[in-house]
Amino acid sequence: MLLVALHFAAAQTSVQPYQPGVTEDGVTYFLPRTALRVSLTCRRTHYSPGAYAAYAAHYLRLNDVTQSEHDVWQIESAGLQTYGVADPSQAYTIRMKPKTSAPLVGLAADGRLLAVNAEAKPEPVLIGAGVQRVEKPRVDAADFQSQDILSAGSVAKMAELTADEIYDIRENRALLTKGQADFMPKDGEQLRLMLGSLDVQEAALLSLFKGTETEEVHTFVFDLTPATEGEASRCLARFSKWLGVVDADDLSGEALVLDVTPLESLPERADAAQGGKQKKPVEDLRYIVPGRASAKLRLGEQELASITFPAAQMGYVEHLGGDLFNKKFTTRVWLSPTTGGIVQIEGEPQS
Repeated sequence: MLLVALHFAAAQTSVQPYQPGVTEDGVTYFLPRTALRVSLTCRRTHYSPGAYAAYAAHYLRLNDVTQSEHDVWQIESAGLQTYGVADPSQAYTIRMKPKTSAPLVGLAADGRLLAVNAEAKPEPVLIGAGVQRVEKPRVDAADFQSQDILSAGSVAKMAELTADEIYDIRENRALLTKGQADFMPKDGEQLRLMLGSLDVQEAALLSLFKGTETEEVHTFVFDLTPATEGEASRCLARFSKWLGVVDADDLSGEALVLDVTPLESLPERADAAQGGKQKKPVEDLRYIVPGRASAKLRLGEQELASITFPAAQMGYVEHLGGDLFNKKFTTRVWLSPTTGGIVQIEGEPQS
């Protein structure tokens, strides 16, 4: 945020549309357009086949084991956020003249006006793109392979001996639960620990047949600024169960579409409705009276997220009364960084 001290008084300060060179003795600010950030959170599960995947059906009757690496993608959540971007077509300059009061003007990094005579409030935090690996406890299957398995002369023999070991583990588990094992635990806690150990061994050895999975959570973001009349529909990207998020022109996935619809006609200024007569523009601060719109994110016909929001570009520019900024009265104004509308006004007489 930029904090700029400037001289500002309604009777002596002029505010005019920005033109190159006008800002030599003043501060130029921009009113915003309301933009949308679309976020899509997806889980990517990567499957790696086990060393004995080819023998899973023969030795363990596991008929659904695939023998090639692949990914499976799933959409977990979606979101819509609004934020402001500078509108170059709504640029104004506050020109400074001598012997005027000096309020503090808060500007965003891109020049949007955020506050006058007050410290600007923080802008909304937007969801960012990123990848997060999902850590899962993993046990090395080699830790549970016997010497006979490791020294077998072929992969087929190793698979056979490993399958025999899995069946032995299952048999021991059954004997423990029935109370028929040669070495029964002394109490329930010891039984739980023994059964847990057998489960770990079986899962590790089974991974040699069924393979292993790793998971990552990906967040994708798309930014766009709706037009004044809204967006009938826009294909942001496509989503494939096997490839994840792909380009909008990649027909391997289903279309991820955003619809933006104005909820009301463009507001009309009161002075513009009086037989076409326009009042003389007041030389004071500009702000926006925003319109409203709705946005819906969908994958095909499935709705993923929706939002109703005020939109700067669907409203109109208005003037703040000039007598609010004079030598006898200090006015503090906060404007929405997203819409340019007035959020709060406070005033007090100067001592």
